[in-house]
Amino acid sequence: MSDVFISYARSTETQARQIGEALRALGYGVWRDDEIPAHRAYADVIRERMNEAKAVVVVWSAEAVKSQWVRSEAERARAEDKLVQLSVDGAELPMPFDQVQCADMNGWSGGADHPGWRKVADSVAALINGGAEPNSPAQAARPRPKLSICVLPFANMSGDAEQEYFSDGISEDIITDLSKVSALSVVARNTAFTFKGKSVEVPQVARQLGVSHVLEGSVRKAGGRVRITAQLIDGAAGDHLWAERYDRYLTDIFALQDEISEAIVKALKLKLLPEEKKAIERRGTDSAEAYDLYLMARQHRWMGNDGDPRLLESVIRLCGKAIEIDPSYAHAWTLIGTAQASLRFRFGRGDTDGSVAIDKALALDPNLAEAHAAKAGILRSEGRYEEAWKDVEIALRLDPECYEANNIAATLCFSQGRIADAVPYYEKAAALMETYVTSCALLITCYTALGDAERATRAARMTLDRAEAVLAQDRNNGMAMGYGVGALARLGEADRCRDWIRRALLIDPDNQTMRYDFACALGAHLKDIDGALELLGPHLAQVTRYDLDWAKIDPDFDPIREDPRFQAMIAAAETRLAAQEAAAKGLPAT
Repeated sequence: MSDVFISYARSTETQARQIGEALRALGYGVWRDDEIPAHRAYADVIRERMNEAKAVVVVWSAEAVKSQWVRSEAERARAEDKLVQLSVDGAELPMPFDQVQCADMNGWSGGADHPGWRKVADSVAALINGGAEPNSPAQAARPRPKLSICVLPFANMSGDAEQEYFSDGISEDIITDLSKVSALSVVARNTAFTFKGKSVEVPQVARQLGVSHVLEGSVRKAGGRVRITAQLIDGAAGDHLWAERYDRYLTDIFALQDEISEAIVKALKLKLLPEEKKAIERRGTDSAEAYDLYLMARQHRWMGNDGDPRLLESVIRLCGKAIEIDPSYAHAWTLIGTAQASLRFRFGRGDTDGSVAIDKALALDPNLAEAHAAKAGILRSEGRYEEAWKDVEIALRLDPECYEANNIAATLCFSQGRIADAVPYYEKAAALMETYVTSCALLITCYTALGDAERATRAARMTLDRAEAVLAQDRNNGMAMGYGVGALARLGEADRCRDWIRRALLIDPDNQTMRYDFACALGAHLKDIDGALELLGPHLAQVTRYDLDWAKIDPDFDPIREDPRFQAMIAAAETRLAAQEAAAKGLPAT
């Protein structure tokens, strides 16, 4: 149950997250709509959460004023006498909310002494304490707020950019470990990683996120040794509470991570419960070599060229080596299964659909959210939607912050034509995996289909930024080129869009996934029907069932859907696949 419900428009998601973190730092339970489970209707969950909340914080902005959702939530909160309003941009409030006190939060950077924030915090405290005024005995009796911490991404000091996967993995594991300490509130990985690669002032980060402490550090990995430096900083004073440098053999990496987490808990004067200590020490593997291979494979999977089956084959090889070393490594089995499923369903390659590997992972660890998400993906590819949703529900219950779970939830909604329901999951997935382009790109499609031009443009800018970051590391990445072209088309940069297409087709003419994305861009945004069909023809001539079913429901093809040439391509693909499927079953073609 949450104390505070936050209502906001998407353009102020960053401010809403910041407000939520600051309220959590004060000891309140906070809920925002990015936590809606996959199997529940949006309106039903909103109604339940508003019923539970004792205070509803409405973040007014120019977009929120126009939002029917925000106005509806604000009206209900006003009727139930639990409305706390604030404005982040000075937008004129609609009636009757212009007759209610509203805190001016314009320019707030997270400081506790901002008059607008003080007004919000006092109002929330009064509502949650049953009407007691701030600083009253009732408020003083509230439990002491949790300490809170942000773990900044550890810097890669190895002198090799390809070792970035390892420093990121260390940072993520420390975040996960500290999240198991019940007395400590930990900023989510997706928020912490927004500071990756940036020069930051720790007190400013602490104010921005509303946390009491910040952990920063670096990782240097060379040969069989690893050096990790870490320092815990008081967010308000900027003082170092604890700092240490560790120089160990790579085989000691798990013990080293445990030491760091326990040292932080000790420095904060917190008590680590026995079950929490066991949870921190519970790893997917005891092999440092298998762990390193898994981290490398995961980076290949999420940072590489999604349209290149060789990438998936490399993931399978890396994780295959990991499970040779440790056959009980459930995470590695899951990644193998995921890659095998993509090879089979998207590229028509391989002799397995990944289900054996996923079943092995679930037998080893039934509580692994990624494995349930992967199983849901296989079921979805087979058209077994109801069964897929059951595994999505389990995955999101086990770990609401799991990228794979949110992504497959969005994909299931999209595949069933529920575009509006897909949006919150794609938004969450995009936030959780800030280096991956796909979720952002699909938000362009969703918002365009829903007629939300402003959000489609915002998603296009985010997609282009991510695509350019990937291309800066790998100029031949067809996935990034494909999605970047879609973003450029949405942003109206037609000349640059066509230039990217020409260059990409020279570099990688056989990348059919990239051709598909280019056709989407030309058809949906530039209304170039002939160009879209020219690009789409070679793709549909060899398309798999998975991609054909996607093309048949993809809103990006609505402008060409009634064109006889498109319909003929779809019909030819259907005939070819039906013959192949019949032959595979030993049946005559129909």
